[in-house]
Amino acid sequence: MINIINKEDCNGCCACVDICGQNAITLKIDHEGFWYPEVDKSLCISCGLCEKICPQIHSDKINKLNKENPICFAAYHRDKGVRLDSTSGGVFSALANKMYDVGGYISGAIYGKDFSVHHIVSNKREDLRKIRSSKYLQSSCEGVYKEIKRLLEEKKRVLASGTPCQMAALRLYLEKDYESLTTCDFVCRGVNSPKVFRKYLDALEERHGSRVVYVKAKDKKHGWRSLTFKAAFENGQLYYGNGIEDNFTRGYLRTGYYCRPSCLECKFKKMPRIADITIGDFWGIENVVPSFDDNLGTSLVMCNTAKGCAVFDAVKNELQIHKATVKDIEQGNPHLRVPISNPQTMRKAFFSDLENMTFPRAAAKYFPKPGRKLGHMKAKIKKTLKDARIFYQTMKFSPRAWAQFFWINFFRRNTVSKLLKMQVILPTPYCVFDIHPSAKIVVKGLVVFGLSKIRGSRLETRMRIDKGARLHCNGGFTMYAGADIQIFPGGVLTFEGGPYAGCNIHCQIIYADNIRIGRSTLISRNVTLRDYDAHYIILKGYKVKAPIIIGDHCWIGEGALISKGVTIGNGSIVAARSWVTANNIAAKTLIMGRPAIPIRENIEWEV
Repeated sequence: MINIINKEDCNGCCACVDICGQNAITLKIDHEGFWYPEVDKSLCISCGLCEKICPQIHSDKINKLNKENPICFAAYHRDKGVRLDSTSGGVFSALANKMYDVGGYISGAIYGKDFSVHHIVSNKREDLRKIRSSKYLQSSCEGVYKEIKRLLEEKKRVLASGTPCQMAALRLYLEKDYESLTTCDFVCRGVNSPKVFRKYLDALEERHGSRVVYVKAKDKKHGWRSLTFKAAFENGQLYYGNGIEDNFTRGYLRTGYYCRPSCLECKFKKMPRIADITIGDFWGIENVVPSFDDNLGTSLVMCNTAKGCAVFDAVKNELQIHKATVKDIEQGNPHLRVPISNPQTMRKAFFSDLENMTFPRAAAKYFPKPGRKLGHMKAKIKKTLKDARIFYQTMKFSPRAWAQFFWINFFRRNTVSKLLKMQVILPTPYCVFDIHPSAKIVVKGLVVFGLSKIRGSRLETRMRIDKGARLHCNGGFTMYAGADIQIFPGGVLTFEGGPYAGCNIHCQIIYADNIRIGRSTLISRNVTLRDYDAHYIILKGYKVKAPIIIGDHCWIGEGALISKGVTIGNGSIVAARSWVTANNIAAKTLIMGRPAIPIRENIEWEV
């Protein structure tokens, strides 16, 4: 019977749970967040099956038939969209789609609702987006081995993917090779604690004041090499942390403190490989195939068996490929053979402190950002120079612009602004302001008003704020030239601002009630927002005005018209030329038409 004394002797593959016909084995989670098998001796019949299929015990018996010198390639998917959504070059997506084409099944890791990771077996092509891309967490395979065996015995084709130890467990569980099964592992550095990852996400949620709804490791917005972790929040905010700035990624790569103990003495980092095909990041591609080095991600491919060669050959038309060698791959991927070598002297103290600390505090103590003080000084100097450049580019040497700058921000009694914190309005030379003395303006970010992208342009930008009206700028944003903003008496206009927030040229905002434009929301050219009809219709229940609320991280397309009473949920898109009259648009919805109607739900978009 399985009896784990040293935690290095268990990789958490879950195969022993699936093989036990007496249901005598359950998984218990320790203080580090990893699971280990526990045997109920009252149910165990000492059949020995759990030991027979344990990959940690039989690691030297399961790859005898694989190639010692596999056939290797550098490759990436020809579809740029697939490549950008993949961790490396998108080779796994090509393999998976070929399996779907023949009615087969894919087994791989996906995030659960709480962002723990587990394996599924699916023949639904839409599940591929969940399966592809690395998760860097321990994944539960409980129940998956049973399901794969059932499908294989029904003559179904299966592509199984996972860590080398999981693929080793699958081969031992099945006891024989099935022609309809293809296994695919990857170059694995180590799997991390789900508990630590959850603490990390909790800290991000507290920082952004909203629940995480989407995560992606190694997002490519800033390039493949940036190792950027992306998180999207329910309120529409986005987080991007590169490999040095992001606490979770930095701790994993620099220390390995929260990798599973068995990863520190991994028995599967060797040749020949376990699976039919091995994939991973082709680090060092610039030295092997310079033409592939575009910072979008390139995969290494190792065909370890004849079956693996045949399967890869079937997808070559979907890929850009170049022949490589094991030596080419090893130069940038030491973890093909070498386990994590970082000292673990502080591991126990880290987990002890994590019980009472937030993850950011623990990260600052055990793996602080390098050169923190110098980095802050450089960032401050860089920001000062950037702000000075914005002042010049906006107002240049125009006496009119500078006069309006001082009047709006400092000489008006009802303007709240702070120059030292760069919470001011910067007008361009061709702005016209008509602001009633009683109108209140509150500025909490750097607001550029009337910016033109065309040198020498004299396109006028107008703003009228009437008696008792209010303008709240709660973050920085840019209002481009040609805008016409009119706030009627008592009206309130709120810009939440934020990264990338702005209104493109010829934006019209007319209101007498209340308009809110959410954080990091983009408004395209020639958009009109109007919460006020100006003339009355003699009709029962008719309202001449009603608020317009646009959520965070929305995209309003060119020429769109948004009418009174409209609420647009966070993360939504209004297509170009659409007329929005419906009262409530759900979050993350693409709407289109005249009048606009929902076209697609649960969308994600990026700048």
